[in-house]
Amino acid sequence: MTQATERIHPVVLAGGGGTRLWPLSRQLYPKQFFPLLGEQSLLRDTLDRVGDHQRFAAPIVVCNEEHRFLVAEQLRAGGVSGEIVLEPYARNTAPAACIAALHLVEQEPEAVMLMLPSDHAITRPDAFTDSLAQAEAAARAGWLVTLGVAPSRAETGYGYIRLGGELPDVPGCAHVKHFVEKPDKATAESYLANGNYLWNSGMFLMSARTLLDEIEGLRPEILDSCQAALAGAARDLDFLRLDAAAFEANPGISLDYAVMERTARAAVVSMDAGWSDVGSWQSLWEVLEKDDAGNAIAGDVVAMGTRGCLLRGDDRLLAALGVSDLVVVATDDAVLVCPRERAQDVGGLVAELKQRARPETQTHSRIYRPWGSYRDVDLGPNFKVKRLTVAPGRRLSLQRHRHRTEHWVVVHGQAAVTCEGRTLRLGPNESTYIPRGAAHRLANPGSEPLHVIEVQSGDHLHEDDIERLDDAYGRT
Repeated sequence: MTQATERIHPVVLAGGGGTRLWPLSRQLYPKQFFPLLGEQSLLRDTLDRVGDHQRFAAPIVVCNEEHRFLVAEQLRAGGVSGEIVLEPYARNTAPAACIAALHLVEQEPEAVMLMLPSDHAITRPDAFTDSLAQAEAAARAGWLVTLGVAPSRAETGYGYIRLGGELPDVPGCAHVKHFVEKPDKATAESYLANGNYLWNSGMFLMSARTLLDEIEGLRPEILDSCQAALAGAARDLDFLRLDAAAFEANPGISLDYAVMERTARAAVVSMDAGWSDVGSWQSLWEVLEKDDAGNAIAGDVVAMGTRGCLLRGDDRLLAALGVSDLVVVATDDAVLVCPRERAQDVGGLVAELKQRARPETQTHSRIYRPWGSYRDVDLGPNFKVKRLTVAPGRRLSLQRHRHRTEHWVVVHGQAAVTCEGRTLRLGPNESTYIPRGAAHRLANPGSEPLHVIEVQSGDHLHEDDIERLDDAYGRT
């Protein structure tokens, strides 16, 4: 068995926004939490790839404050025990890598860390594992290794790596001659013809100590800020919460810009593992299974005389007739239609929607909470109707409202309702009333999801009319 000190330490970066996959991916629930390629989320897929406990240590997952409970639930659902580090501000990948490296060397001075985006696809995991074996030898010899992908087309949406000579004594691993920005079409075609360029996957394998030494020499202000942020960190439930003021001092810069493009120790291993960054609807279409007409279809979709389309209908019927090479994505509150060749431009469309202060860029109609989720069903003068879904064994905070009353009707599952110190059990088609000002709590003691229709009545029906008296998730 591999010794514990020789295991690779996965560091999963789970803070991305995925704006080019709007309207499915949104700021408060981005693409890494969706099952885009199968039955489980991209984040779960990433964790599964490093789930061999003989080869990999428990992961460190770096995410932002808004997504902390989503990440915790993904780890719980996958049976994964790992460290969740909360970034108080988005500062790109260099500070995140530095924090992870500092955290690791405190526990294991010779730790080797594997930096992984949480929202990429790998369709041949065995090939990924084989490439890691080559990269690990170089990483333990002091190289900062990136995993490059042999290009299959003249892609303008990826950065590129130009190969140098092979490293001595590390077969299959080469020097990085230089990194290249996303090219235009003609330049990408020349890279493809040249054969000496790889796509930059954004995955890195390196000694934590070597990375810190390089950061100290190249960007010492990042090291100083991260050391202070970690020194001032505090435990909050299952999370490690970094010191906000110290971390805010970091520049927003990628690991590529801060270190990899400037170090003399950059190396690359070529990987042929069916990789995609799933960064746009076009790239998702490329990795999805397709019908005989080249359509990638998900959800409730009927297509006739349609070719080369990505069609996704969530919560409603989507019907397509006689169209070609389109992306059509319908959620319950937004519909996107665009040519597949313009899929890279969806991020610009989202920016325009943000300029117009459209809430559809931030949230879905379903709002996720650590206990489950809720969805607004109807809204009118002095009333609001919601559907609450409470996960098995979970409970809402003990709370009260100053401006509204509530009626709860159980439609599925078993509910335990506490109101002013009295607890009652409710089953399907049973209801209860929560007076204004009453301390109350809803819980699911059962083994299946609890669904409740909530009718609010009052002169102020916003979420700021929640006074939490006790909360299992630290939100009081």
